[in-house]
Amino acid sequence: MATKACFITGAASGIGLATAKRFAAEGYFVGLSDVDEDALAKAAAEFDPDTAVAIRLDVRNEAAWGLALARFGKASGGRLDVMVNNAGLARYGWFETQTSADWDLQIDVNLRGVIYGSYAALPLLKATKGSVLVNIASSAGLSGPPRLAVYGATKFAVRGLSEALDLEYAQYGVRVVCIMPGYIDTPLLDSTANAEGQVFRSAIEEAQSVPGSVEDVTKVIWESISSPHLHHGVGAHAQSQTQGLRPAVEAMRAYWKGVFAKT
Repeated sequence: MATKACFITGAASGIGLATAKRFAAEGYFVGLSDVDEDALAKAAAEFDPDTAVAIRLDVRNEAAWGLALARFGKASGGRLDVMVNNAGLARYGWFETQTSADWDLQIDVNLRGVIYGSYAALPLLKATKGSVLVNIASSAGLSGPPRLAVYGATKFAVRGLSEALDLEYAQYGVRVVCIMPGYIDTPLLDSTANAEGQVFRSAIEEAQSVPGSVEDVTKVIWESISSPHLHHGVGAHAQSQTQGLRPAVEAMRAYWKGVFAKT
Protein backbone atom coordinates (compact mmCIF):
# COMPACT_ATOMS: atom_id res chain seq x y z
CA MET A 1 0.00 0.00 0.00
CA ALA A 2 1.27 3.48 -0.89
CA THR A 3 2.04 5.65 2.13
CA LYS A 4 -0.06 8.61 0.93
CA ALA A 5 -3.37 8.95 -0.90
CA CYS A 6 -5.00 11.42 -3.27
CA PHE A 7 -8.59 11.61 -4.58
CA ILE A 8 -9.33 13.56 -7.78
CA THR A 9 -12.60 14.49 -9.46
CA GLY A 10 -12.90 14.91 -13.21
CA ALA A 11 -10.01 12.48 -13.54
CA ALA A 12 -10.93 10.81 -16.83
CA SER A 13 -9.23 13.48 -18.94
CA GLY A 14 -7.44 16.81 -18.99
CA ILE A 15 -6.10 18.31 -15.79
CA GLY A 16 -7.64 15.60 -13.62
CA LEU A 17 -6.01 12.72 -15.46
CA ALA A 18 -2.65 14.49 -15.63
CA THR A 19 -2.86 15.19 -11.89
CA ALA A 20 -3.63 11.55 -11.15
CA LYS A 21 -0.61 10.48 -13.18
CA ARG A 22 1.65 12.95 -11.37
CA PHE A 23 0.58 11.83 -7.91
CA ALA A 24 0.82 8.16 -8.88
CA ALA A 25 4.36 8.80 -10.13
CA GLU A 26 5.15 10.40 -6.75
CA GLY A 27 4.08 7.20 -4.96
CA TYR A 28 0.53 8.09 -3.95
CA PHE A 29 -2.43 5.75 -3.90
CA VAL A 30 -4.78 7.49 -6.34
CA GLY A 31 -8.56 7.64 -6.49
CA LEU A 32 -9.84 8.60 -9.93
CA SER A 33 -13.44 9.75 -10.20
CA ASP A 34 -15.53 11.00 -13.09
CA VAL A 35 -19.15 11.07 -14.25
CA ASP A 36 -18.22 9.47 -17.60
CA GLU A 37 -17.94 5.78 -16.76
CA ASP A 38 -16.46 4.68 -20.10
CA ALA A 39 -13.82 7.41 -20.13
CA LEU A 40 -13.02 6.66 -16.50
CA ALA A 41 -12.47 2.98 -17.24
CA LYS A 42 -10.16 3.87 -20.11
CA ALA A 43 -8.18 6.25 -17.91
CA ALA A 44 -7.98 3.75 -15.04
CA ALA A 45 -6.45 1.17 -17.38
CA GLU A 46 -3.31 3.34 -17.43
CA PHE A 47 -2.73 2.79 -13.69
CA ASP A 48 -1.51 -0.08 -11.55
CA PRO A 49 -4.69 -1.56 -10.02
CA ASP A 50 -2.81 -2.14 -6.77
CA THR A 51 -2.18 1.59 -6.32
CA ALA A 52 -5.30 3.15 -7.83
CA VAL A 53 -9.07 2.84 -7.71
CA ALA A 54 -11.65 4.22 -10.15
CA ILE A 55 -15.01 5.37 -8.77
CA ARG A 56 -17.80 6.80 -10.89
CA LEU A 57 -19.03 10.03 -9.30
CA ASP A 58 -21.45 12.73 -10.35
CA VAL A 59 -20.22 15.64 -8.25
CA ARG A 60 -23.73 17.17 -8.31
CA ASN A 61 -25.06 14.30 -6.19
CA GLU A 62 -24.40 14.87 -2.49
CA ALA A 63 -25.29 11.32 -1.46
CA ALA A 64 -22.96 9.89 -4.09
CA TRP A 65 -20.08 11.82 -2.54
CA GLY A 66 -20.43 10.02 0.77
CA LEU A 67 -20.49 6.63 -0.91
CA ALA A 68 -17.52 7.42 -3.16
CA LEU A 69 -15.29 8.64 -0.35
CA ALA A 70 -16.28 5.76 1.91
CA ARG A 71 -15.18 3.38 -0.82
CA PHE A 72 -11.98 5.33 -1.38
CA GLY A 73 -11.19 5.43 2.33
CA LYS A 74 -11.57 1.68 2.54
CA ALA A 75 -9.18 1.22 -0.40
CA SER A 76 -6.62 3.77 0.88
CA GLY A 77 -6.46 2.49 4.43
CA GLY A 78 -8.37 5.49 5.75
CA ARG A 79 -5.95 8.08 4.34
CA LEU A 80 -6.68 11.17 2.29
CA ASP A 81 -3.58 13.33 2.10
CA VAL A 82 -4.68 15.39 -0.89
CA MET A 83 -8.24 16.00 -2.10
CA VAL A 84 -8.46 17.62 -5.54
CA ASN A 85 -11.79 19.18 -6.52
CA ASN A 86 -11.12 19.44 -10.24
CA ALA A 87 -14.35 18.58 -12.08
CA GLY A 88 -15.68 21.54 -14.01
CA LEU A 89 -17.22 22.71 -17.26
CA ALA A 90 -18.11 25.86 -19.15
CA ARG A 91 -20.84 27.11 -21.45
CA TYR A 92 -19.33 29.64 -23.83
CA GLY A 93 -21.41 32.51 -25.24
CA TRP A 94 -23.01 35.85 -24.55
CA PHE A 95 -24.89 35.86 -21.25
CA GLU A 96 -28.12 37.07 -22.91
CA THR A 97 -28.17 34.10 -25.31
CA GLN A 98 -27.82 31.44 -22.62
CA THR A 99 -30.57 29.62 -20.78
CA SER A 100 -31.20 28.86 -17.14
CA ALA A 101 -30.21 25.27 -17.93
CA ASP A 102 -26.77 26.53 -19.03
CA TRP A 103 -26.40 28.54 -15.83
CA ASP A 104 -27.64 25.78 -13.55
CA LEU A 105 -25.29 23.17 -15.02
CA GLN A 106 -22.23 25.35 -14.47
CA ILE A 107 -23.30 26.29 -10.94
CA ASP A 108 -24.09 22.68 -10.04
CA VAL A 109 -20.82 21.19 -11.32
CA ASN A 110 -18.35 24.02 -10.75
CA LEU A 111 -19.58 25.30 -7.40
CA ARG A 112 -22.00 22.86 -5.81
CA GLY A 113 -19.67 19.98 -6.69
CA VAL A 114 -16.77 21.71 -4.92
CA ILE A 115 -18.93 22.50 -1.89
CA TYR A 116 -20.06 18.87 -1.64
CA GLY A 117 -16.52 17.60 -2.12
CA SER A 118 -15.01 19.96 0.44
CA TYR A 119 -17.60 18.85 2.99
CA ALA A 120 -17.60 15.11 2.25
CA ALA A 121 -13.80 14.86 2.30
CA LEU A 122 -13.37 16.55 5.68
CA PRO A 123 -13.60 13.44 7.90
CA LEU A 124 -10.81 11.71 5.97
CA LEU A 125 -8.78 14.91 5.75
CA LYS A 126 -9.09 15.43 9.51
CA ALA A 127 -7.93 11.87 10.10
CA THR A 128 -4.81 12.37 7.95
CA LYS A 129 -2.03 14.51 9.41
CA GLY A 130 -0.83 17.30 7.13
CA SER A 131 -3.64 16.89 4.61
CA VAL A 132 -4.47 19.43 1.91
CA LEU A 133 -7.70 20.31 0.10
CA VAL A 134 -6.97 21.53 -3.44
CA ASN A 135 -9.75 23.41 -5.21
CA ILE A 136 -9.31 24.13 -8.91
CA ALA A 137 -10.72 27.55 -9.74
CA SER A 138 -9.56 29.61 -12.73
CA SER A 139 -8.07 32.93 -13.74
CA ALA A 140 -11.74 33.66 -14.52
CA GLY A 141 -12.08 33.85 -10.74
CA LEU A 142 -9.68 36.80 -10.73
CA SER A 143 -11.26 38.86 -13.51
CA GLY A 144 -14.60 37.90 -15.04
CA PRO A 145 -14.25 37.21 -18.78
CA PRO A 146 -17.00 38.11 -21.28
CA ARG A 147 -18.85 35.16 -22.87
CA LEU A 148 -17.99 33.17 -19.73
CA ALA A 149 -19.96 35.23 -17.22
CA VAL A 150 -21.53 32.44 -15.18
CA TYR A 151 -18.43 30.27 -15.45
CA GLY A 152 -16.41 33.17 -14.06
CA ALA A 153 -18.96 33.70 -11.29
CA THR A 154 -18.62 30.06 -10.20
CA LYS A 155 -14.84 30.38 -10.11
CA PHE A 156 -15.00 33.55 -8.04
CA ALA A 157 -17.19 31.56 -5.65
CA VAL A 158 -14.70 28.67 -5.50
CA ARG A 159 -11.99 31.17 -4.68
CA GLY A 160 -14.07 32.67 -1.85
CA LEU A 161 -15.00 29.25 -0.53
CA SER A 162 -11.34 28.23 -0.49
CA GLU A 163 -10.31 31.36 1.39
CA ALA A 164 -12.94 30.76 4.07
CA LEU A 165 -12.30 27.03 4.40
CA ASP A 166 -8.56 27.52 4.76
CA LEU A 167 -9.32 29.46 7.94
CA GLU A 168 -12.03 27.09 9.17
CA TYR A 169 -10.15 23.86 8.47
CA ALA A 170 -6.93 25.16 10.05
CA GLN A 171 -8.26 24.07 13.44
CA TYR A 172 -7.97 20.48 12.20
CA GLY A 173 -4.53 20.89 10.65
CA VAL A 174 -6.01 20.81 7.14
CA ARG A 175 -4.69 23.32 4.60
CA VAL A 176 -6.69 24.60 1.63
CA VAL A 177 -5.19 25.86 -1.62
CA CYS A 178 -6.86 27.41 -4.65
CA ILE A 179 -5.36 26.80 -8.09
CA MET A 180 -6.17 29.43 -10.71
CA PRO A 181 -5.12 28.34 -14.22
CA GLY A 182 -5.33 30.54 -17.27
CA TYR A 183 -6.43 29.01 -20.57
CA ILE A 184 -5.29 25.38 -20.58
CA ASP A 185 -5.27 23.02 -23.56
CA THR A 186 -7.92 20.51 -22.46
CA PRO A 187 -11.11 19.07 -24.01
CA LEU A 188 -13.04 21.88 -22.29
CA LEU A 189 -11.81 24.30 -24.97
CA ASP A 190 -13.53 22.23 -27.66
CA SER A 191 -16.78 21.45 -25.85
CA THR A 192 -18.11 24.93 -25.23
CA ALA A 193 -19.74 25.92 -28.52
CA ASN A 194 -21.86 29.06 -28.41
CA ALA A 195 -25.09 29.74 -30.29
CA GLU A 196 -23.08 30.59 -33.41
CA GLY A 197 -21.20 27.29 -33.24
CA GLN A 198 -17.90 28.89 -32.25
CA VAL A 199 -15.89 26.99 -29.65
CA PHE A 200 -13.78 28.68 -27.02
CA ARG A 201 -10.55 27.40 -28.58
CA SER A 202 -11.19 29.36 -31.79
CA ALA A 203 -11.84 32.53 -29.78
CA ILE A 204 -8.51 32.08 -27.99
CA GLU A 205 -6.73 31.55 -31.30
CA GLU A 206 -8.34 34.68 -32.75
CA ALA A 207 -6.95 36.60 -29.77
CA GLN A 208 -3.52 35.11 -30.56
CA SER A 209 -3.32 33.60 -27.10
CA VAL A 210 -1.50 30.32 -26.52
CA PRO A 211 -3.14 27.97 -23.98
CA GLY A 212 -0.98 26.33 -21.35
CA SER A 213 -0.53 22.58 -20.89
CA VAL A 214 -2.05 20.27 -18.30
CA GLU A 215 1.50 19.58 -17.13
CA ASP A 216 1.81 23.27 -16.25
CA VAL A 217 -1.18 22.87 -13.95
CA THR A 218 -0.06 19.62 -12.35
CA LYS A 219 3.33 21.15 -11.59
CA VAL A 220 1.65 24.00 -9.70
CA ILE A 221 -0.73 21.61 -7.90
CA TRP A 222 2.19 19.49 -6.76
CA GLU A 223 4.15 22.52 -5.55
CA SER A 224 1.09 24.00 -3.82
CA ILE A 225 0.69 21.16 -1.34
CA SER A 226 3.94 22.18 0.36
CA SER A 227 3.60 25.94 -0.18
CA PRO A 228 2.55 28.46 2.50
CA HIS A 229 0.40 30.32 -0.02
CA LEU A 230 -3.33 29.92 -0.59
CA HIS A 231 -3.64 31.16 -4.19
CA HIS A 232 -1.60 29.73 -7.05
CA GLY A 233 -1.84 31.03 -10.60
CA VAL A 234 -0.90 28.98 -13.65
CA GLY A 235 0.47 30.99 -16.57
CA ALA A 236 2.21 34.36 -16.48
CA HIS A 237 -0.96 36.47 -16.37
CA ALA A 238 -2.64 34.39 -13.64
CA GLN A 239 0.57 34.23 -11.60
CA SER A 240 0.92 38.01 -11.72
CA GLN A 241 -2.69 38.47 -10.62
CA THR A 242 -2.50 35.99 -7.75
CA GLN A 243 0.74 37.48 -6.45
CA GLY A 244 -0.89 40.92 -6.50
CA LEU A 245 -3.89 39.52 -4.66
CA ARG A 246 -1.96 38.02 -1.76
CA PRO A 247 -1.29 41.14 0.39
CA ALA A 248 -4.97 42.12 0.54
CA VAL A 249 -6.06 38.55 1.23
CA GLU A 250 -3.48 38.14 3.99
CA ALA A 251 -4.65 41.38 5.60
CA MET A 252 -8.23 40.13 5.61
CA ARG A 253 -7.14 36.73 6.92
CA ALA A 254 -5.46 38.45 9.86
CA TYR A 255 -8.67 40.35 10.50
CA TRP A 256 -10.84 37.23 10.43
CA LYS A 257 -8.43 35.40 12.70
CA GLY A 258 -8.86 38.20 15.20
CA VAL A 259 -12.64 37.97 14.95
CA PHE A 260 -12.70 34.18 15.20
CA ALA A 261 -9.94 33.24 17.63
CA LYS A 262 -10.73 29.57 17.00
CA THR A 263 -8.69 29.77 13.80
